[in-house]
Amino acid sequence: MTAQHFGLFVHIDGAAHRPATDDEIIAIARTALDAKIKRQGNIASPADAKAFVALRLGNLPHEIFAAVFVDAQHRVIEFRELFRGTLTQASVYPREVVKEALQLNAAAVILSHNHPSGVAEPSRADEYLTQTLKSALALVDVRVLDHLVVAGGQVTSFAERGLL
Repeated sequence: MTAQHFGLFVHIDGAAHRPATDDEIIAIARTALDAKIKRQGNIASPADAKAFVALRLGNLPHEIFAAVFVDAQHRVIEFRELFRGTLTQASVYPREVVKEALQLNAAAVILSHNHPSGVAEPSRADEYLTQTLKSALALVDVRVLDHLVVAGGQVTSFAERGLL
């Protein structure tokens, strides 16, 4: 689907306009969602978390492993891209995730990564990594709220599947 399907236009020099690009629409959606979360004060639902990461990771051509670090009331402290990989994999180091959580004084984290293949189904390696990260973070009292796998517009939640 292209930007023209949405009927959004970008104004240029006050008068001229052109159809918005997909990237511009995603940026607008990201800004609107960030404003909603700021108004609410936190990520209030799994749907908010899914949208939050989907807008950031959904259409990337390479794997990114990221985390949304939150405080005890699930207010977003920061979204960070932690590891960048190739088309099919990214190396993730639990020690580095723990360091980031401690540096940000996070109470909890929502893990996320994308599958450029377009299939949001978690692999066995994804499940193993999630358990490893959950154990490592638990040692420093940081809870893993979810692990979201993003592929295009699809998002799979480990929490919703009972994998946490």
